[in-house]
Amino acid sequence: MGSRQIFTIFIIANTILLSFIAPAQSVYKAENVTVTLYYETLCPYCANFIVNYLAKIFQNGLISIVNLRMIPWGNAWIQSDGTFVCQHGSDECLLNTIEACTIIIYPDVVRHFRFIHCVESLNLEGKQTEWANCFQKSGLGTVPIDCYNSGYGKVIEQKYAKETAQLNPPHRFVPWVVVNNKPLQEDYGNFGAYICRAYKGPKPGACRSHSPKIDSIEKANSILPGCYVDEARNLTSLKSNYSK
Repeated sequence: MGSRQIFTIFIIANTILLSFIAPAQSVYKAENVTVTLYYETLCPYCANFIVNYLAKIFQNGLISIVNLRMIPWGNAWIQSDGTFVCQHGSDECLLNTIEACTIIIYPDVVRHFRFIHCVESLNLEGKQTEWANCFQKSGLGTVPIDCYNSGYGKVIEQKYAKETAQLNPPHRFVPWVVVNNKPLQEDYGNFGAYICRAYKGPKPGACRSHSPKIDSIEKANSILPGCYVDEARNLTSLKSNYSK
C-alpha cells in the first residue's frame, strides 16, 4: 500500500471519528442552577428582594443558567379546620393563592415573574389593593382569578405548604432562598455569587460582577432583613388573645 493510500485512509478515519466526537461536544450544556424562592406576598422584605434583587437576573442574562422556582406560601400555616392563616392577614392569603395560580397557569418563568414583579412593586408602594391591574400590565389573562374562585388555588397552596414544611433545615424567615438545595439563610442577598459558583458551564458575562469567593466579609455586607416565622405565630396569638 502506497503512502498516498495510507494518507487517504488516515484522513477518512479521522473524518469519521470527528463526526462522532464533534456533535457530542456541540450539544453539551451544563445543567442550569435551580434557585427556589420561598416567600409571602405582603412581606415587605420579600417584595424588596423580588423587585430590587431577583429581577436583575432577567436584566443581566443570568436567567439563562437558572431554573427559577417561586413558592408563595412563606410563614403561613393551615389550621385544623383547613383554613389558611397568613402572617399579614387575609389579603396576603388571597395574593399568595393568586400568584400560585399564575405560576401554574403561566408556567413560563418570564411571564409569571412579570406578573409577580408587578404585584410586589405595588406592595412596596402601598398600592397592593390594585393587584388586579397587573394582569393587563403583564399581558396575561385573568384566568388565575377563576383558579382562585374555583378552589383549585387552595390545592396548589396546600402543595406549596407541604414543600415549605419539608425544608431541611426549616426556614426561619422569608425570603428564604435555596440554590441547588443549599439554603443561603441570611446571605440571600449574595444569591448571584452562589449561582455563578454552582454553574459548571462557561460563566455568562453577568458572573464577572460576582466574586468567585463568598467570604465572611461579603456575607456581612449582604445580610438583608426578613419576616420571621416566630413573629408570625406570636402576632397571631396576640390577636387571638385580644379578641377574647
